Amino acid sequence: MAAATTRRLRIRHTTRVSYARAAVSSHNEVRMTPLTLPGQTTLDARVTVRPAATTWSYWDYWGTQVTAFELIDPHADLTITASSLVETAPPEPLPPPLDWAAVAERTAGSRLLEFASPTARTTVPKKLVKKARGAAAGLDPHGAAVAVSALVADRVTYLPGATGVNTSAAEAWQQGAGVCQDIAHLTIALLRGLGLPTRYVSGYLHPERDAELHRPVAGQSHAWIEYWAGDWHGYDPTNRTRADESHVVVGRGRDYDDVTPHKGVYRGVAGGPPDVTVEFTRVA
Repeated sequence: MAAATTRRLRIRHTTRVSYARAAVSSHNEVRMTPLTLPGQTTLDARVTVRPAATTWSYWDYWGTQVTAFELIDPHADLTITASSLVETAPPEPLPPPLDWAAVAERTAGSRLLEFASPTARTTVPKKLVKKARGAAAGLDPHGAAVAVSALVADRVTYLPGATGVNTSAAEAWQQGAGVCQDIAHLTIALLRGLGLPTRYVSGYLHPERDAELHRPVAGQSHAWIEYWAGDWHGYDPTNRTRADESHVVVGRGRDYDDVTPHKGVYRGVAGGPPDVTVEFTRVA
């Protein structure tokens, strides 16, 4: 088997918002710019807006790059296009994890507590945490992350459209179906219940592992997790695999609310949901 190599992915993420009647004004934040990290380098990234608007960027508390803009003239629709070129590499072999006692000691009194405490989206009944403890019994943190991810994926069938953006982890478990966001929230909730700091990752996943060069393919944004066991390690519970060179990180936070790709407010009559498309092209 040939060794895995780096790859370059061109990503085009387009969001179109149409209003029932022209919006008087709108104020927007966009989190669609991939990060530069060990194993991931953003070679080019830009966010364009139509109608044209001046944009400015800053880094939020969680370390995500935010592009902000406002439109102060009436507009019937809004199109946001985030284009990026990212080089990714396979993950390094997993190092031995800290033991559970060491994880607890390092978490106490540190910023890791922010990723060890439940949020509204990641609160689950105690009986579910008990199930997670049973699945993780006798395992180190690496093994526990895999076992709990499998517990969630076995229960929650990936089914686009089965849930909404406001569905909680507990609701997804009860329903038995959801999307990657729900599976990530549930896995986070249960791993935090075990005492393992875990954060939500927003980004992209190329849908074809052996993608043909220079052929555009349709995809979508994706969500997975990172857990802390001496360092942060990415795992994709929806696909039951480590985050690898097919994954592109945009932002991390406690849950989806910290890394929402597009959020904003506007003055006007409510319209329908946004139309979102993501296109991937492997160029190397």
